[in-house]
Amino acid sequence: MMASSSAQSPRSLPELHASVDPARAGGWRRHLAFFGPAFLISVGYMDPGNWATDLEAGSRFGTALVWVLLMSNAMAVLLQTLSARLGIVAGRDLAQACRSEYPRAVAIPLWILCEAAIIACDLAEVLGTIIGLQLLFGLPLLWGCVITLLDTFLLLAIQRLGIRRMEAFILVMVATIGMAFLAQTFIVKPSFPDFVAGFLPQVPEGSLLIILGLIGATVMPHNLYLHSALVQTRRVAPGDAGKAAACRHNLVDTVVALNAAFLINAAILVLAATVFFRHGVVVTEIQQAHHLLAELVGSRSAQVLFALALLAAGQSSTLTGTLAGQIVMEGFVSLRLQPWLRRLVTRSAALVPAVLVIGLTGEAGTYQLMIASQVVLSLQLPFAILPLVHFTGSRAKMGAFVNAAWVKALAWVTAAVVVGLNARLVWDVTTAWLLGNVHPALAWGAALAAAAVAGLLVVVALWPLRGKDVAWRVPMSFATAPPETFVPSGGDDGLPWVAAALDRSGADAAVVAHCRDLATQGKRLLLLHVTDTAQAQVYGGESWDGHAMDDVAYLEETCAQLTLAGARVEWRILHGRPADQLVAFARSHPLELLIMGSHGHGLAGFLAHGKTAAHVRKRVKAEVKVVR
Repeated sequence: MMASSSAQSPRSLPELHASVDPARAGGWRRHLAFFGPAFLISVGYMDPGNWATDLEAGSRFGTALVWVLLMSNAMAVLLQTLSARLGIVAGRDLAQACRSEYPRAVAIPLWILCEAAIIACDLAEVLGTIIGLQLLFGLPLLWGCVITLLDTFLLLAIQRLGIRRMEAFILVMVATIGMAFLAQTFIVKPSFPDFVAGFLPQVPEGSLLIILGLIGATVMPHNLYLHSALVQTRRVAPGDAGKAAACRHNLVDTVVALNAAFLINAAILVLAATVFFRHGVVVTEIQQAHHLLAELVGSRSAQVLFALALLAAGQSSTLTGTLAGQIVMEGFVSLRLQPWLRRLVTRSAALVPAVLVIGLTGEAGTYQLMIASQVVLSLQLPFAILPLVHFTGSRAKMGAFVNAAWVKALAWVTAAVVVGLNARLVWDVTTAWLLGNVHPALAWGAALAAAAVAGLLVVVALWPLRGKDVAWRVPMSFATAPPETFVPSGGDDGLPWVAAALDRSGADAAVVAHCRDLATQGKRLLLLHVTDTAQAQVYGGESWDGHAMDDVAYLEETCAQLTLAGARVEWRILHGRPADQLVAFARSHPLELLIMGSHGHGLAGFLAHGKTAAHVRKRVKAEVKVVR
């Protein structure tokens, strides 16, 4: 009934952590059990933002920039593999790792930049979805904005069905996109020699911004945070052998999924090169590409397939953006919101610029806004890559799974390429503004902001090198067995327990003080805590990441204090939505009393966290006491 252990770091997506157990499958089914996380990641590599950059690259420069897609894909495979390895070996997602390594003054700006990237990504998904709705059904763009605000709740409902069903939904969306472009490729009949020639590196004049957009659209920063969390949804056998097997399976998953995404991006670029570049048409709107397809190709089916694939790309990317947003918020600042509220905030932030641009410029501005969103992603990318390369190259943190010398070299070259391209873009834009007709205050403000961001990047790059490489605190108990295997130390006599729900807030002090009073009366105490991070709420009780391990450490420390005071006390970690988990536990265990803290939430707190105590009191038979 009870579990105890020692641990000192939290779980990522605790509600989903380790919810898929490959050990229960045999043969090829075991391999398939590891497949899924990279396909969730891959939708970010073929979202509407990619379409915008691919279409402009193909229509403006033909197949000359195919090599950029190939290079970006190789970089993506390398970086996503490192991200998966970090999650599997260290039990932390990238956001949690940054919080562990960097001081708060650095972690907070990193979080803000990451949130900006997620909003930029969501902006591209919003634009893609509303344009897809317009092309398929003739729906006005502003009405499409309303639908994209509402459809986030449908996708959250899909998320609650469990990780495997969610992965199946994403796989259907990816297959829809792939089949649509495969069919279009047969319709337009591209030139194979021109496609092959595009793999030779060349930089046409005026292509730097598009090259940067292609990289930013392909190697997406929030995917590095997301992948390191999603791989923890698979239960890994204890010991280095189990971690090594999980790393191998996830490498295959990553290579297959991201190469599929590369083929789709290449198909979009080649489609644009074949249909538009040959006719001297430069695409400046996705709608323009859709309308010209029938005219230049002579097939209405090409139009329909194009719009259907665009809609599928927007919807599938929205789901992964929701998870990424929860992970970075919880990982960097331990701030948890209810998933619907988190999603609503992100989507609303993305809708504001979309509505403004549509209202002021109509369809004409949506395309450039989508291109701009991809450049924002590229500018944020170094702040995710540099910590990832540092962490996975640390023997103290990764042990036997530290990057090999050749992997380190490739990773640092990748980081240098991304940083160099971004630095060149920022220099060119800032110089043009300072020497051009832009208002001096705005130009100098942009220059100072660029200098501040550059300074932050230098700190991010150098901070891990400041002294001796130090290992993160490791949950030793879970190095040998998953938490589900721990045998309860007592309580099997059927006698009731007094349970106390802790939530690691200021309200816990009153709850613990009340527990001390009950201990003097000989009561047997049970401390409960519900890990309610994004991963826990999707993957349930089998998820096990850094946040949940920090929760365990907190409970163990509290138990130790009560034991010194003479109490008989044990603890138990639950995973998911706090009210639901506490109700389920109280109904299935003999509790005499459940003690909860009063947090005094106002309206904002109620919206963010819900009214847990009131919800529990109405649904359980045991007495519920709220202490203040």
